[in-house]
Amino acid sequence: MDKGPLVDEEIEAGTQFLGEFTKRYPVQFAFWLKEGEHHNWRLYVVSKQITDENFDKGYDEVVRITHVFRDPWFKARQVTVLGANERLSKAVAELRRRYPTDKPARFFGETVDGIEAEEIYVYPSPLPAAVG
Repeated sequence: MDKGPLVDEEIEAGTQFLGEFTKRYPVQFAFWLKEGEHHNWRLYVVSKQITDENFDKGYDEVVRITHVFRDPWFKARQVTVLGANERLSKAVAELRRRYPTDKPARFFGETVDGIEAEEIYVYPSPLPAAVG
């Protein structure tokens, strides 16, 4: 499931997750990133409220939400929480600023923070409302 293209079911499951996660840690933006054909997709969730001091609590929230949802298209191990001041957060934010839109954005073959990404999918900002 993870090593192929990002599919609509994963994007929608991510949207549902983000809708719940932002209730506890307001999300500035979020993106899926796939490093290369042999890597899995990861959902990066960026919040100004994630710090070194509460990083573990952020992951506890990830596990809680995924346990409640039990979505076959979405697992806690796919999620990385980031503070807004981390280098990867800033690099993807800058990439997104170059192409502003209220729609989702896809980038192919970009290098961000030293990571050679095969593909990046950035959710629109503000995040879409979760359905359901």
